[in-house]
Amino acid sequence: MLKHKLKCEDCIAMMREMMACTIDLTVTSPPYDNLRTYEGSLEWGEHIWKPVLEELYRITKDGGVVVWIVGDATVKGSESGTSFRQALWAMECGFNLHDTMIWEKPNPVPQFINQRYRNNFEYMFVLSKGKVATFNYLTEKTKHDKEKTVTKSVRKRTKGNDRHTREYTEKLYRIRHNVWSVAVGGSSGHTAAFPEQLASDHIISWSNEGDTVLDPFMGSGTTGKMALELGRNFIGVEKVEKYFDIAKKRIEESHGGLF
Repeated sequence: MLKHKLKCEDCIAMMREMMACTIDLTVTSPPYDNLRTYEGSLEWGEHIWKPVLEELYRITKDGGVVVWIVGDATVKGSESGTSFRQALWAMECGFNLHDTMIWEKPNPVPQFINQRYRNNFEYMFVLSKGKVATFNYLTEKTKHDKEKTVTKSVRKRTKGNDRHTREYTEKLYRIRHNVWSVAVGGSSGHTAAFPEQLASDHIISWSNEGDTVLDPFMGSGTTGKMALELGRNFIGVEKVEKYFDIAKKRIEESHGGLF
């Protein structure tokens, strides 16, 4: 039977109690750059994200992955750049910056714009502890109606610039790009609901059934809900009691109270 553990407390204190090398995958979006108050509980800065990333490195298994989804506030006409500092700090902690992915939002929250284009994306830093142990790649449909072998004439990079023929196969599907277009999540009682598709796509990509998934900033529990639906174990931490109660109810109701 799948296991889940939900704790209403500070995530740093929780992780410091955990054994090293126990987590296969973390999928999380921290409350970055004071963009939301989260019931007045928000405390965010280097004194928070530095020890969080340090602890995530310690408790992540060799080959494990952390998906760190963040963006930057704009202050006095300049983006903060905090997201980049966090990625660089993760590398100082020992993580590899395995990929810098983009979450494109086709329905971004309306915002006042002054001398800049509307922002509709967040960074998804894929951090790995050594070489990635699991990659179950997702695919997307190509423009082709059927798979077939094609002969194409191409130029060689030689002094004579001669042409030669090359055979290749037009595929029906290809590995997805690292820019994912996913609509902003619906209402779940949280001010920044995480899209279920985004969580599930990362869980499928970087973990296997029976693995343990962590979300140290659990919010309304989307990562936990999708992890359990996909046959993973889950550990979730949320310090705001209101959101913890929402997440607990949502996770347990979605799985028929089996836990």
